[in-house]
Amino acid sequence: MASSTLTTPTSDLVVEIHGHIVPTALLIGGEWRSTERTFAVANPATGQTIADMSDGSPVEAREALDAATAAAESWRAWPPRARADLFHRAHRLLVERADAFADVMVSESGKPRAEAVGEFELSAGFFLWYSEQIAHLHGTYQEGSRGGYRVIETHQPVGPSLLITPWNFPMLMSARKAGAALAAGCTVIMKSARETPLTAALFADTLNEAGFPAGVINLIHTSTSADVSAGLMADDRLRKVSFTGSTGVGRTLLAQASANIMNASMELGGDGPFIVLDDADLELAVDQAIICKFRNAGQACVAANRIILHSAIADRFVEAFVEKTRQLAVGHGFDPAVTVGPLISERQRHRVVGLVDAFQASGAELLAGGHAIDGQGFFYEPTVLRFSGLKHEFANEELFAPVAALYTVDTVSEAIEFANDTHYGLSAYLFTKDLSRAVAIAEKLDFGMVGINRGIMADPAAPFGGIKASGLGREGGHDGIYEFLERKYLALTIDETVVL
Repeated sequence: MASSTLTTPTSDLVVEIHGHIVPTALLIGGEWRSTERTFAVANPATGQTIADMSDGSPVEAREALDAATAAAESWRAWPPRARADLFHRAHRLLVERADAFADVMVSESGKPRAEAVGEFELSAGFFLWYSEQIAHLHGTYQEGSRGGYRVIETHQPVGPSLLITPWNFPMLMSARKAGAALAAGCTVIMKSARETPLTAALFADTLNEAGFPAGVINLIHTSTSADVSAGLMADDRLRKVSFTGSTGVGRTLLAQASANIMNASMELGGDGPFIVLDDADLELAVDQAIICKFRNAGQACVAANRIILHSAIADRFVEAFVEKTRQLAVGHGFDPAVTVGPLISERQRHRVVGLVDAFQASGAELLAGGHAIDGQGFFYEPTVLRFSGLKHEFANEELFAPVAALYTVDTVSEAIEFANDTHYGLSAYLFTKDLSRAVAIAEKLDFGMVGINRGIMADPAAPFGGIKASGLGREGGHDGIYEFLERKYLALTIDETVVL
C-alpha cells in the first residue's frame, strides 16, 4: 500500500471543519501518514460527508506498535517532573483550542454545542488531574515480617497500550485514557471510533505539537476495527488494552487478551436504574432525570435506562417529566436553542425505531414522542414510555437512545430488587431527602457508581467504572494512573548488626 509521511500534516492530509484544520491521516512514530484507502465521516445532523479519513489496516497498526515499542524504554525513563511539565504544556495548548474541539465534536457526533463545550471542559480537567498526579505516585516501605530485610513496593509502566475509544464521547475518552497511560509512562496506540475520528486526530495533533516524543503517541483510524484490534492483540509486545464500548466487544477483547495474559481495563455497557422514592425532591428529580436520560440524545452508558418511581409520587413525576420532555428542542448542534441532537447514524436510528415498536407491542404506553423525524440527518423524537409491570423481555436492554422507560414500584425493597435485576453494574441513581436512607440503599445497589440526588457523576477525582458485565478497572481518581502501572516488590536484605 503506497503512503506518504510527514511530521506536520500538509494540505493534502488535513480537512477544514467549521474553520478549524484537522488531520485526516494516521499518526505513526511522530509522522502523519496517509493511505490509499479512505473512509467517509458523516455529520449525523445532515447525513453529509465532512471528511475522508486514511483507513488503517493491520499493517499500519503493526507499524504503530513498532513505534510504540521503540519509544517505550526512553519514555518510561523520563523523570516525573519532566513528564509533568510536558503534560502542563499540552494542557495549556488543549485549552487554547477549546473552540476547535467543541466545533469538531458537534460536526462529527451531532451533540449540541453546549454539551460539546461541557465535554471538553471535563476532558481538559481529566488531563490536568493526571498532570498533577504524575509526581505523586507512591510506593511503600516496611520492615520484613521476620526481620533482616525490607519490603519495598514500587511501580513500573505496564508497557505499550492499546486505547480503544467510542464515538459518543470522543474527547473525554481520548483524554481520560491517553492521559492516564502517558502519565504512567506508557506509550500508546489510540484507535479512534470510525464515526468520530476527527476529535481523536485533533487531540493527538495537539499533544504532538506540545512536544511528546515520536512514537509515544500513535493514532490509527480504520473501517475494519475487528481486524486491526485482533492483529494488535495477538502481538505479545502489546501489554495493555483499555476499551470503552459494548459488553459484546469487550468479551471478545478479553478472550483475545487471555492468549498473552494481557492487562485489560474494560468500561462496558450499562443499564442504569434511576430510583425516585416517595420523599424525593420531585422538581430536582425530574430536572436531573431529563439530563441523565436525554444528554447526548441518550447515547451514554451511564444514561438513566430504567426510571423506577415509587407509586406515591409516580403520577406527579410522570406528568412533570413528560411536560419537560416535550419542551426539549431537537435539531442541529450549532443552533444554541437545541438541547437534543441526532442519533449517530441511520443504522442506530433504525434500531431505535424497532425498539420503540417492540416496547409498544409488549404493552408500553406511549406518553411522548415515538417517531423518527423526517428530513436531513438521523433525528428521533425524545420519547417517554410507561410500563404497567416490571417483567418484559426488554426490561434490561441498554436503550442508548432518547427513549425514557418508566416503571412503578410500591416499596423500597421492590425498587432495589428491580434495580439489581440486571447483568450490568455501571451506574445507578437514587433520589431521597433522607441521608441515612440514601446511604443504606446505595450500599445495597450492585453498581460501581451511585449518584445520590444527582444525575451526572463524572469527575477527574472520582474512580469511574462498573462491576459485573459493565467492566473491569477504573478510570480517573487516584486509581486511574495505577491501571497502567504494574506493582513491583523489592526484597532488600539489611545487615542489622552494622553500627554506624
